[in-house]
Amino acid sequence: MKLFDTHAHYTDSRFEDEYEGGADALLPEVFGENISYIINVGTNPENSRGVIEQAKKYEGMFAAVGIHPSDCQYLKEEPEKELAKIAELIEKEDKIVALGEIGFDYHYDDTDKEKQTVYFERQMEMAQKYGLPVIIHDRDAHGDCFDMIRKYPDVKGVFHSYSGSREMAIDLARRGWYISFSGVISFKNAPRVKEVAAALPSDKILIETDCPYLAPTPHRGKLNHSGYMIHTLSALADARGEGAEKLAEQLMKNSKKLFSIKKA
Repeated sequence: MKLFDTHAHYTDSRFEDEYEGGADALLPEVFGENISYIINVGTNPENSRGVIEQAKKYEGMFAAVGIHPSDCQYLKEEPEKELAKIAELIEKEDKIVALGEIGFDYHYDDTDKEKQTVYFERQMEMAQKYGLPVIIHDRDAHGDCFDMIRKYPDVKGVFHSYSGSREMAIDLARRGWYISFSGVISFKNAPRVKEVAAALPSDKILIETDCPYLAPTPHRGKLNHSGYMIHTLSALADARGEGAEKLAEQLMKNSKKLFSIKKA
């Protein structure tokens, strides 16, 4: 049974703290088990370059580049200059299969919503220009994220580690979007996520780690990695009343379709 981790952050410094040699000390073992593919996701121009360089080391790893709504508030140059760095990567580098992660994050009191809107909108325009799917970060901003993606009907992608309503998820799937589930679906205190998972068509769901965050039960609280995603699969299968092996095959098909992965 092979799995596709559609959202990971293997350039995160937490891997350096946990493993001698960082994530590269862990990844060969991860790929040797039940993980076939990983999307390594950037959150700013600097680590977007890093995820590309890391992806080049592994046949099954691909990169997503972009500017996260939280990161954008701390970038020093004007938005057009920072965004130009992402566009340059897309134009010059191989292994980029998505733009992200992008979106809105309203969780903190010091949120600069105006600046987040500029970066989100410009990156949706960029995705449209380059024909790339997007990876959406939506934290406490469900309505505004939905309104933004409606403005760009030709752009499709995934709402990662989904936390919105059942109704919104169904509407997104109807519009051609994918919904991704992280280890949160294995948590006892996440009944709404399970309800969303049960309501969606099988061809519009994905799974992810969002590592090093959101490790699934029974590893909750630990540093997460793709090797733990088998528990997320099990929780998703239980929520949907399906067999894990059949579900894994469908998830692989969905993931490869969204990110245009042609390899077997």
